[in-house]
Amino acid sequence: MLNKKMVTDLDVQGKEVLVRVDFNVPIKEGIVKDDTRITSALPTIHYLLENGAAVLLCSHLGRPKGAPDPVYSMKPVADHLASLISAPVKFAEDCIGPIADEAAAQLKPGEVLVLENTRFHNEETKNDPEMSKALASLADLYVNDAFGSAHRAHSSTAGVADYLPAAAGFLMEKEIQYLGNAIADPKRPFVAILGGAKISDKIGVIKNLLTKADNILIGGGMANTFLKAQGVEMADSLVEDDVLDLAKELLANAEGKIMLPVDMVIADAFDAAANNKTLDLGDVPAGWRILDIGPKTVTAFAEVISKAGTVVWNGPMGVFEMETFAAGTFAVAKAVADSDAISIIGGGDSVSAINQSGLNDKITHISTGGGASLEMLEGLELPGLSVLNDK
Repeated sequence: MLNKKMVTDLDVQGKEVLVRVDFNVPIKEGIVKDDTRITSALPTIHYLLENGAAVLLCSHLGRPKGAPDPVYSMKPVADHLASLISAPVKFAEDCIGPIADEAAAQLKPGEVLVLENTRFHNEETKNDPEMSKALASLADLYVNDAFGSAHRAHSSTAGVADYLPAAAGFLMEKEIQYLGNAIADPKRPFVAILGGAKISDKIGVIKNLLTKADNILIGGGMANTFLKAQGVEMADSLVEDDVLDLAKELLANAEGKIMLPVDMVIADAFDAAANNKTLDLGDVPAGWRILDIGPKTVTAFAEVISKAGTVVWNGPMGVFEMETFAAGTFAVAKAVADSDAISIIGGGDSVSAINQSGLNDKITHISTGGGASLEMLEGLELPGLSVLNDK
């Protein structure tokens, strides 16, 4: 879809290659708790090492306030990476400046150097040209494999490409291939499933998908706002009153593509132990709120999903963190996994649901980028992608 240079288009033999990875992983007491993002970058790292490159890895971690903070150090990430690969893994206590320069100068082909958190410098998030130049001075080539940060124009994700030949890594390539093709040339019927709390987060996505998808199935808090726009009383349910007119407009322009819940699981408090019952669609009783889609909705959604050629899913169908209200989300996960469709899942909560349901091996592609995958679905240009060299 995007005619960008890939890591395989670069001559990396004997070169120092700076790779922007997304190693923003959960760390507790110095231990990496989930290494999915690290293992996702291994194909690119292995390829570079096997082809005679010296590999420098840079990433942000957490939200330090533009200054060094030991809580957000990349050191535990470097230690964890060392347990996953056979190559020597070194660590530099800064990502630019004399410490980084010295560490990069000593790096040999076949070795890996993990640089300290890029966000320890305030200039990173400002896409400061001086920081971009300093990062670029460490290497001969640049590879962006951090799809999860590709929607941000920062020094390490975008600016550095102004000063080095720049290509996409294998993870980035896979994301472009699946998400990009889902939008540009989907196998039909193309079914989008959208959930989560707010319409306002996904207005652009809905508008773009209305021009591309054959069906849009909507659950979660988003559905409440659409239902209220149709005149259903929502009582204590989460509703975005300030976008009701927009919801009406989207429904009017949807040509019947948008499917909303036909029944609902309601509770008398936002609590896993609250009294709950399942109702057909209608006014929610005073003091109650919708916390999941009901079984009839699951059946209706599953019927559409079963005929799909491509399914893109972003956002849960209810408050799936509470077991009592997780049935809708898990049932949709099963329907997606059981379908013969090309299935693409993005967004932290939908990915968690698939992982928790143990169905991840039946999904074609699980995206590593929440915000980035949404912006791609919205049809926006991602800064971290657009800066890469064209083939």
